[in-house]
Amino acid sequence: MAKKSELLEQAAKLNLELTEKNTIAEIEAAIEDAEKTASEVSDEEQSEEPKLAKAGKRSAKAIKEAEAKAEKEEHKEKLASGEIQEENTKRGPKPVTRSKLERRSKKYKEVYKLIEVDKTYTVSEAVELLPKLNIAKFEGSAELHIKLGVDPKHADQNIRGTVILPHGTGKTKTVAVFAPADMHKAAKDAGADIVGEETLLEQLDKEIVNFEVLISTPQLMAKLSKYARLLGPKGLMPNPKTGTVAVDVAKAVSEAKAGKVEYRVDKQGIIHLGVGKLNFKASQLAENIDIVLRAIREAKPASVKGEYIQNITLAPTMGPGLKVDKV
Repeated sequence: MAKKSELLEQAAKLNLELTEKNTIAEIEAAIEDAEKTASEVSDEEQSEEPKLAKAGKRSAKAIKEAEAKAEKEEHKEKLASGEIQEENTKRGPKPVTRSKLERRSKKYKEVYKLIEVDKTYTVSEAVELLPKLNIAKFEGSAELHIKLGVDPKHADQNIRGTVILPHGTGKTKTVAVFAPADMHKAAKDAGADIVGEETLLEQLDKEIVNFEVLISTPQLMAKLSKYARLLGPKGLMPNPKTGTVAVDVAKAVSEAKAGKVEYRVDKQGIIHLGVGKLNFKASQLAENIDIVLRAIREAKPASVKGEYIQNITLAPTMGPGLKVDKV
């Protein structure tokens, strides 16, 4: 009986509904079948678990990364469909962004106080105030920045030209002349710094560029074509539009030395041009500026229907700029 009661306790643990009426043989057989079934189920569960490799795509790390990636993609799809909304996880106060003026130097802030922010200055007023706005330790230049309502992608709106400043730029330019031998003397007499033909080509072969303006005669332009990649990016390639391709090289040299400057609109539709030194008389700067503005107005393309000159700023090389009247 003791054995039968022990077997009944074991059967109860296995959730078998057996009683005293069952024989010992029946109880033992039922227990044996239950234990066998439990063992088979355990083996099946173990066989369902994937065998993990130590490395590679079947490793635990790779499987975890793949699951995380799948969850991320699923999250993106739900965001795109509007099923869920992005939660703002950023906490704390927003960083305070200082204004452009606050980030300037102490000296810049001091001279900026001289400007009436909402005022549009006349040319005569601007040139009087300009030298006081210079914060550089050297004598800077007066720079004119003109925003035009043009699209430089269109050939007819790619504003470009030259203008002779009556009082010059305050800088002495090194002028080179590429011309036949019979024109060398006239070019030198006009003030050319470098004159030559074959000697100049030899220097260009060595990529020696020691001049700021290059003037050529039309018949020799073919020889310069091979140096377009060297001279073009520097803005030194002779061009009929800028007067650097000329039959009368002596006249071209005289104009370049006298203060002839080239202006050209950039990709943003802005012309940047130096119009003299800050130590010029106010009347001299004003006259130079008037000549430049007149030339740019005359260069207005017929295809521009809206506002042509949108704004004008006059500034020293280093220092704040002044908004100038467009009239």
